[in-house]
Amino acid sequence: MELYKEKKLIKLFESWANEKAERIDPLPPSGSYREYYRIKGASQGAIAVFNPDYKENLAFIQFARHFRQHSLKVPEIYAENTADNMYLIQDLGDQTLFDYLIKVYQNGIFPRNLIDIYKKVIAELPRFQIIAGKDLDYKYCYPRMRFDKRSMMWDLNYFKYYFLKLAKVSFDEQELEDDFQKFSDYLLTAPSDFFLYRDFQSRNIMLVENEPYFIDFQGGRKGALQYDIASLLYDAKADIPQHIRLDLLDEYLEQLSRFIQFDRDEFISYFWGFVLIRIMQAMGSYGFRGFYEKKEHFLRSIPFAIANLQYILQTVTLPIDIPTLWKVLQNLPGSPHLKALQQPQRRLKVSINSFTYKKGIPADPSGNGGGFVFDCRAILNPGRYEKYKMLDGRDKEVIDFLENQANIKEFMEHVYGLVDRSVANYLERKFTSLVVNFGCTGGQHRSVYCAEQLAAHLKAKFDVQIELHHLELEQQ
Repeated sequence: MELYKEKKLIKLFESWANEKAERIDPLPPSGSYREYYRIKGASQGAIAVFNPDYKENLAFIQFARHFRQHSLKVPEIYAENTADNMYLIQDLGDQTLFDYLIKVYQNGIFPRNLIDIYKKVIAELPRFQIIAGKDLDYKYCYPRMRFDKRSMMWDLNYFKYYFLKLAKVSFDEQELEDDFQKFSDYLLTAPSDFFLYRDFQSRNIMLVENEPYFIDFQGGRKGALQYDIASLLYDAKADIPQHIRLDLLDEYLEQLSRFIQFDRDEFISYFWGFVLIRIMQAMGSYGFRGFYEKKEHFLRSIPFAIANLQYILQTVTLPIDIPTLWKVLQNLPGSPHLKALQQPQRRLKVSINSFTYKKGIPADPSGNGGGFVFDCRAILNPGRYEKYKMLDGRDKEVIDFLENQANIKEFMEHVYGLVDRSVANYLERKFTSLVVNFGCTGGQHRSVYCAEQLAAHLKAKFDVQIELHHLELEQQ
């Protein structure tokens, strides 16, 4: 069967390219049942797609052609053989937005150029939803023409049967079903005569020379504007820091205002409800692919989705009463079956060093730059006195001298105020590295004392990893 399928794909390619196919390579499987192949000839190349679902193929082909008519960046359809469930599309390369994100989003730092790419993506979204959506022929939508009551209940029950039940989470089925009904009824009161992309997330956005191109829109239908921006910003494994999510939501609202008038407060009120249903839909998918189909890499997204849920539960109040659903969601982090999937959280590591200025300021091994360097040389130096010369800043005699005669406590209060603000901010933004250096003349007394005091202070106040080094003393 595989050989027969490849021969058909090669025939389609050669008919389109007017040249022989020199190689055909299967691409890694995705989360769907579609199969992708890269075919290359002497001068032409294409991505070949085989998908046994005829209606889904038709939706993708028709939508792609329509979007290109509106100058949206989607792959060109080169050729099709819908009778055999296959078609050829433009090869956009191998780098998705998610691939790029995991390459550059390191040490807890979400870099500026990544934010800029997300802004480019967001600028295109209203053009899909409003401009191209206005004259789209919705009869090609599959499996539904609208994200309606039935669509929502499919997603909610997908979550119930493939996540809650397979994750062994207990619930009252009738009460949960009642809340599903109320929740979906509430979401259906949002304006919904727009194109809903349906799976607008980082794995469905290709980057070509830093420009975004869009794929996998075959599930599109009419729906509310909030769903797609919720999908992008609360894409679980992308793990976008919360403050950046809110900034990007503001960016989307600014872009959207160029196309339509809307009530901002009303939009945001509905937005959180659509974030919630999107997270549950994604968790249903993780459960089906992970628990049921035993594809373990899908399970690795679950802790991120639960973290997103916890944020919603702690900060958002919906204008409806859904106590059973809310309780089920609140109980997920405590589920023993789900706890086993938890990845160790990336903790903030605060590296604290004492050093001598004679050898220069220590390099930052994390490569992040920034942090603090505190100059302790304005503090009275115990090293001037013979009885302290063989001691260091950890010895009681030196500590007593500094605290009683050198006014060092006032100096440290200023240090605590500055460093505490950064630590709190870094924890919120999920950064993983902060360096604090204390320097003095010999790197033995004042800087050592200050480093020790800050380490004890941060350890008592924050859940952070402390790495303390006295660089000069360690070389003795």
